[in-house]
Amino acid sequence: MSGGGFHVHGPHDHELEHAAQGHHDDHGSSGSRMTSQIALFTALIATVGALFGYMGGATQANAGLFKNNAAIKKTEASNQWNYYQAKSGKQNLAELALELVPAERKPTYVEEIKRYKEEKAVIKKDAEKLEAEARSWDKQSDEQMHQHHRWAQATTILQIAIALAAIALLTRRKWLEWAMFGAGAAGVVVGVLALMHV
Repeated sequence: MSGGGFHVHGPHDHELEHAAQGHHDDHGSSGSRMTSQIALFTALIATVGALFGYMGGATQANAGLFKNNAAIKKTEASNQWNYYQAKSGKQNLAELALELVPAERKPTYVEEIKRYKEEKAVIKKDAEKLEAEARSWDKQSDEQMHQHHRWAQATTILQIAIALAAIALLTRRKWLEWAMFGAGAAGVVVGVLALMHV
């Protein structure tokens, strides 16, 4: 309904209204039954398609969030490796100083070298942990994107089924009605695969 007071709709809408009001079409009761079946099928598939579309959007958003988390962890790991390298540089300088300083100052550098080795071990462990977390987030992101593609495939197939329903309704071709049911079933199967993470 528009603000100007007139109503514009397509042939599919007209047929659905016609069927809902109980009018018989030119093809008798079998045509009316066909119209009712297609109307019911379209409503069901549109509802299922809307749910699949929502799930597709949610998994795509999750994939983006997980990829972002992976990037954050990679940056944190990189920072830890830079810190590790800085400690290695200081350790190397302490080792060089140990060779150059008089004997009475050597214990100071021995202690520094020991401290740097201990600090590096902790830093390395943290960096490796962050790298593992980044890989885990990447893996989860990839899984969500795969699932998103499945939801998108299911939604697309259901949209094709709805288009076939409109054509079947307009042309009254039984084979198009069967194609519509087949496409609808295929879309639901792909949606189930998405739900099962296949």
